[in-house]
Amino acid sequence: MAASVRRTLQMAVALALATGVSAASAAPAPTSAKSSASTPDIPIPDIKYTKFTLKNGLTVLVHEDHKTPVVAINTWYHVGSKNEKPGKTGFAHLFEHLMFGGSDNFKKTYLSALQGIGATDLNGTTNQDRTNYFQNVPTSMLDYALFAESDRMGHLLGTVDKKTLDLQRGVVQNEKRQRENQPYGLAYELLVTNTYPVGHPYSWTVIGKMEDLDAASMTDVQDWFKTNYGPNNTVLVLSGDITPEVARQKVEQYYGHIPPGPPLAKHQAWIAKRTGTHRTTAQDRVTQSRIYRTWNVPGANTPEQAQLDLAGLVLGGGKTSRLYKRLVYKDQIATGASASADGSEIGGQFDMTLTARPGADVAKMERIADEELQALMKNGPTENELRLAKTTILAQYTRMIERVGGFGGKSDLLASCQTYTGNPDCYKVYLQRIKDATPASVKKAMNDWLSTGDFVLQVDPYPTGLAAGKPGVDRSKEPALGKPMALKLPEMQKMTLSNGLKVVLAERHDAPVVNFQLLVDSGYASDAADKPGVASLAMRMLEEGTRTRKSLEIGEAFESLGAQFGAGANLDSGIVYMNTLKATMPQALNLYSDLVLNPSFPQNEFERLQKDRLAAIAREKTVPQTMALRVLPSILYGQGHPYAKPFTGTGTEDAVQRMTRDDLVKYHATWFKPNNATLLVVGDTTLAEVKPMLEKAFASWRAGEVPKKVLADVAAPAKSMVYLVDRPGALQSVIVGAQLAVPRKHPDALPLEIVNHLFGGSFNSRINMNLREDKHWSYGVRSSLQPAIGQRAFMSVSPVQTDKTRESLQELVREYRDITGGKPITAEELKAAVDNNTLGLPGGFETAGQLTSAYTNIVQYGLPDDYYNTYTQKVLSLTPQQANTLAARSFTPDRLVWVVVGDLSKIEPGIRALDIGEVRRIDVDGKPVQ
Repeated sequence: MAASVRRTLQMAVALALATGVSAASAAPAPTSAKSSASTPDIPIPDIKYTKFTLKNGLTVLVHEDHKTPVVAINTWYHVGSKNEKPGKTGFAHLFEHLMFGGSDNFKKTYLSALQGIGATDLNGTTNQDRTNYFQNVPTSMLDYALFAESDRMGHLLGTVDKKTLDLQRGVVQNEKRQRENQPYGLAYELLVTNTYPVGHPYSWTVIGKMEDLDAASMTDVQDWFKTNYGPNNTVLVLSGDITPEVARQKVEQYYGHIPPGPPLAKHQAWIAKRTGTHRTTAQDRVTQSRIYRTWNVPGANTPEQAQLDLAGLVLGGGKTSRLYKRLVYKDQIATGASASADGSEIGGQFDMTLTARPGADVAKMERIADEELQALMKNGPTENELRLAKTTILAQYTRMIERVGGFGGKSDLLASCQTYTGNPDCYKVYLQRIKDATPASVKKAMNDWLSTGDFVLQVDPYPTGLAAGKPGVDRSKEPALGKPMALKLPEMQKMTLSNGLKVVLAERHDAPVVNFQLLVDSGYASDAADKPGVASLAMRMLEEGTRTRKSLEIGEAFESLGAQFGAGANLDSGIVYMNTLKATMPQALNLYSDLVLNPSFPQNEFERLQKDRLAAIAREKTVPQTMALRVLPSILYGQGHPYAKPFTGTGTEDAVQRMTRDDLVKYHATWFKPNNATLLVVGDTTLAEVKPMLEKAFASWRAGEVPKKVLADVAAPAKSMVYLVDRPGALQSVIVGAQLAVPRKHPDALPLEIVNHLFGGSFNSRINMNLREDKHWSYGVRSSLQPAIGQRAFMSVSPVQTDKTRESLQELVREYRDITGGKPITAEELKAAVDNNTLGLPGGFETAGQLTSAYTNIVQYGLPDDYYNTYTQKVLSLTPQQANTLAARSFTPDRLVWVVVGDLSKIEPGIRALDIGEVRRIDVDGKPVQ
């Protein structure tokens, strides 16, 4: 559950850019960044739907997609933080949390119950304009999920007592602390309060003020729900394995009896255009100066929105943008420079965000950015710039049609359009505006919107004829549960190219996209002990130049045809990823293979990225969780082990400073051999179609000898150890408990994942229910097994409020001892974990990206080809006795490594008093501190 600080679905490309994957595309290699090519004819998606309205005002949209036995349920209440009043802020987000706690006839925690029936993409969010709840459920569980969703709409208040209110209020306040504890965490509230006038509906944050949350009474809570959560203020979308006829019958059955809410006042457009320049300076615990520059502009679903979205991409939407080229690439005065239009319902904002390189002239960075902005406003974008921006947006919307639910899926898009405009097809209007845009229209929008807006109150008649129907279901008992559904993934078709490169293909023809993912057996483990970070930096540099292409030309070539490229590394592999449209696959493969085979690692690009890497390491040393993940590996594995490098993959400052271009060239020459790699191809193609393309693209690649990585086993320490890292002034402490576990391929690996699920791997796990739901000392704690070919790091990560650090650590120690026998795993606990993992399995294989991830696990860790097809059978066979025996031999509660990052002046005495092991103080590099 989370408060959205921006709109969650306004412009699909914004979602793509937020993922951190390069929004680049593939095309024949241009001779320069100024080359032109025709814009691909990318059609506007058409999401078919059936729409109807119940007598009580509930609007329902139904979309059919029968590729998997899954139905997405997306419920949008047209109420967000803008519907609150000064002094009573945070109510919408607080109520989002309250609505997960159970209802009159569904007396269960919603996340736990829905996970138990296999729901995936399950959550709820709040932003300024709406609150939504969404989940993808197996078709056989649809009745159960609709019963639950309708019950909290129509039968909630009987379960909301003062204890529940206080508990969730504490959870929300910890969420607020966690946000503000991050670098730049104070920026959002300062932006909101300084860009909108007092009293404007957007002039307070979604999460609200601490004092307002403390003052919320039971009467306030009940009045808020009765006013805003009626069916006549709600849009329900059912998308997936369902027909309109079945949907109507079930929605009438479960929702028809719910009475409508009262007439509501709705905000109309209020842009709050400002004049002049206002400046505020603030300080935070960060390593780089950052400038946010914001203008108030028209909001979502306006003609100006499309023009400003395109302007944002041209100005600051990626490597081909003007800000990146000037500030990051040419002048190298910034490590990040972006711009985007952000449209909410009654107004929008246009933002520039500039992150200065350490030691850079911040005023100069701001001045150069303004020069680029003024130049674009004076002359408008070039035809080529506009073509790239249009392709980026159209390609991202094309990818959206793969998914029925979740953020950015088809149900989300339909719900957003219906809620805000009353037209489920509003995205087509937006995309047509994108297609029709010209350099002149973009220029005009930019010049118009740095000016007036006013507030207009419009009162519409309350619809006549709204009434509750007769109850359609007996709510004294829940619908019968379904059973785990069979999963049959596309066959892993295999072949070997003439040069020895192994190829694995999985066909999926529902959307015209294809994924390519090259796995090179290398990873962080291939780095020399004194040069950690080489593998990840070498992979990062693949897109920075080849023998025939320069860095910016590569970005433009990818972007011109709507493809996406990324390269990186994990513990065991180097990974080169590309997602391309079916229509551009031949051109994309030519560029992809060039980057794989012929990286030139240009000296000037190396020096630039070397500086960026040093800045990234400095940032990691300010974020509590990454501080722990940097020092933990060498403690856990011991110096000299191939895995004893920072889990972030960035290496150390000393190693990066000593690194040369030759180190990256050597990495590529040593490990990039076709006989040391596997290429996964997933999506809309066949072996017959793709093999000739691959043979041609990789014809020059030659096999050769490759070094062997030695992953020696490491024994657990003789006793528990506690390492303390100081972060003065921290609002929270981050507690990491770690040990080593069996490799991913080991027979115990799968049942251990199930045991971890109930220990700390899910919302309703033991440690999360203890520290979050019972004691509300944390916004959320988790444990996980890091995938690896060798022994895996098994970690719990617990951000807790500073004044409860000692007590939280004490509880975690007890939980570790309990799982090994102090509190044996019950049949009920095991069933919940088994149900969640088996029933939720189909929801994890909807997109080509999800399939690629699954097959990557199989290939990288040597799992059986039928691993996921036999997964359910294996998990269902696990007994409580087997689970407890496995837990007893797998967990080492008295031989753990603990790393605690926090304000040691406040937490160290309490930790030492626990006497759970020898306590050592270390710095952010893992070195002893006296």
